[in-house]
Amino acid sequence: MTPPLPTGSSCHPLATISDRDMLSSCVHCGLCLEVCPTYQLSGDENNSPRGRLRLWREEADGRLAPDPWTVSYTEECVGCLACEPACPAKVPYGEILEHTRHQHVATGRTRTPLKLRAAAAMASRPWLFNLVMTPARFLRRWGALPLRLFFPGKPAVALSTARYAEQLMRQYRPTGPRVALLTGCLMEAVFREINFATVRVLIENNVQVVVPESQGCCGAMQEHLGLDNVDQLREGNRKAFSSLDVVAVVANSSGCGLALGKALKGGMPVRDVLDFLGGMNLKKRDRGNSKARLYIDLPCHLVHGQKLAGIPETVLNATGYRWELAPQARDCCGSGGVYNLQKPDSAREILAKKSDFLNTAQGDPVILGTSNHVCMMQWNTARADGLVRKPFEVKHVIQLLDPGEGFSATY
Repeated sequence: MTPPLPTGSSCHPLATISDRDMLSSCVHCGLCLEVCPTYQLSGDENNSPRGRLRLWREEADGRLAPDPWTVSYTEECVGCLACEPACPAKVPYGEILEHTRHQHVATGRTRTPLKLRAAAAMASRPWLFNLVMTPARFLRRWGALPLRLFFPGKPAVALSTARYAEQLMRQYRPTGPRVALLTGCLMEAVFREINFATVRVLIENNVQVVVPESQGCCGAMQEHLGLDNVDQLREGNRKAFSSLDVVAVVANSSGCGLALGKALKGGMPVRDVLDFLGGMNLKKRDRGNSKARLYIDLPCHLVHGQKLAGIPETVLNATGYRWELAPQARDCCGSGGVYNLQKPDSAREILAKKSDFLNTAQGDPVILGTSNHVCMMQWNTARADGLVRKPFEVKHVIQLLDPGEGFSATY
């Protein structure tokens, strides 16, 4: 059901974009329609990249008065970026979308829900977010899942990733390449066990890990919501990471890695941690005669945003599981940063089609592996909402490489 449309504004959404040629570079070939999740759901061309670009251009050129339908179709975009690699004209759709969302919010055409504004404000203050989310870590650690989006896990309640990395570095003293770890706001505050697993996997494979405590939110949530403090967050992370003596900053969330890459563009390289590990001779996990089957889903911001081919086969082989790509592995799961919070019905419909294979998937247990915690949250709703009736586990691939808390590293 389409929500009530917001009122219009006299300000054109793309008035501040310096290069207006971006809007006119679309050649209207329609290849984006085949990969756009919202067009596939609705069949409405206005609800596609080509349609949105046309609406934005008509408004920017003054041929269309600021229209509430333009706002509605902009809000319907998942932001999966699948249209970018499909586009022969290389239209920078993601950049245009970011500017448009910001202008819609700045001019009052879009009114961000108070709960999401509050969440973004807390995320931009890591100490506050970590404090407020302490009960969530405690509940998850003891097996309670307070929200349908939360997947099972046992995060540390008090010990931070920075302190944990310092402890393991003193204990094992790896001598290999030195990297900085982006801990993320939601990852550190709620799903900290994934950060701990990342530290263990890196150190077990002789990688030195530093976790700068001055780092902050990458700004991805603010980008998705069109809020106005993205530049400040990016500048804060430039200061936190750019002066470090490391070969790269590694991220265990593809969405956060994409956002941080924009902040550090032209300076410190930002690498997806699994892509980084793909170039190493990894320690392999021995699963014996496990009947488990691992199905890999590829986050949109990994393959479409960061333009990576996927998760390296050497990494997936090192998990010790029999694995294969999930059907429609390159299609969006519907998470879209905060899309599943803003448009839950559409997000559920996108996931329903993508997750249906799990009802007949082979394996005991069946494991859905991915590399983005927000995607993990979305996949968990397939169980919570009854889309998948067969039991399955949702895991970050780094967790499948994890030697465990009592590991012993030999270099």
